[in-house]
Order: sequence, then C-alpha cells, then structure tokens
Amino acid sequence: MVNEIPKQSGTAFILKKGEKLRVIDPFGQQVSDMVLFNANDIREKISSGKTLDFEESIFITKDHHLWSNRSNQMMKILEDTNGRNDFLLAPCSPETFSIMYQHKGYHPSCFENLYTHLASYSIEPDDIPTAFNIFMNVQINKTGTITVEPPLSKAGDYVEFEALMDLIVGLTACSAEDSNGGSFKPIAYSIIK
Repeated sequence: MVNEIPKQSGTAFILKKGEKLRVIDPFGQQVSDMVLFNANDIREKISSGKTLDFEESIFITKDHHLWSNRSNQMMKILEDTNGRNDFLLAPCSPETFSIMYQHKGYHPSCFENLYTHLASYSIEPDDIPTAFNIFMNVQINKTGTITVEPPLSKAGDYVEFEALMDLIVGLTACSAEDSNGGSFKPIAYSIIK
C-alpha cells in the first residue's frame, strides 16, 4: 500500500527489522527529511557524523548504510533511482525561515513536523537529530560554500531502505522553498514486509 504525506507535513511510524521502506517522489523535485530512532531505546538515533565517517562519503546512496550515534547500522539503502541525497543540513525550522529567508510569521517546517508526529513515541524537540534529506541537492564549491539547488529527482524516483533494527521513523514532505525548487508537493511511501 502506498501512503501519501501531504505537502509541508509529516508522519511517524514503526518499521520492523527486515522490513523495507520505499520513499517516492511522485511529482519530482520534492525533498523528504527522514530521522530514525531505535524503537527499543530512543536514545539511539540516526547520526550524520557517524554515517559520513563510516561510509567515507558525503554522498550517501545505494549500498551505503545509515548509522546510529552508537555506531550501529540502522538501515541499508537497497536502491536509489535519483542518487542525490543530503546528510549535512539540519531539518528546516522556524529559525531557518526567520534567519535565512527573513520570513515574518508562521511557516511550516520539517523540524516541527518531525517532533509533533514523533511526540507519541516520547521523542521531544531536542531529540531531533540532523535528518537524512532524501532527494535534496546540496552542492559544495571548492571554497566549501554550500548551496541548496533544486532536486534532480523526477516523478516516480524512489529510495528503498531495509531496516536493520526495529525503528521509529519520522518522515516529511519538506517545507523549505529552496530545497524543493520553489514549490511544495507531497511525498509517497510504502512499507514492504
């Protein structure tokens, strides 16, 4: 069954060890932020630093693993039809929009969508780590300057993961204009048992 995350929103769910998660970009150029927690101990969570260190790359894609803060493999990436994801930048937050966009007033954010949907698992805002940003196209120039470019993903592109432990998954349809080429679209996902 394919589930839909409406634009600028999120969800959270349990993914059992051995199950597969397919995250799909139905219309193209839409980012999805994903965070992971050990379902049996939420103090163990996805770690950007450990993943980049152990995988020896900032470009995490097919055949790479996503690692925890305790140096355990949480997921393996089985397939990635787009091949471009980000694991450097934090989920967009209210501060993202006030500091970087000079936006006044309320703006939906991945940070809020993650912590509100994960609250039922006793996960608090301060527990939210750097997300694995599926389909996000972050470029780095020779001086180290970071730019966020429109995603390269096309309609129907997907990334398929295998859970290597019982997980709590937080997943969004990203709310940042720059990350999504200036428009917002839903994200689809399916759990394959």
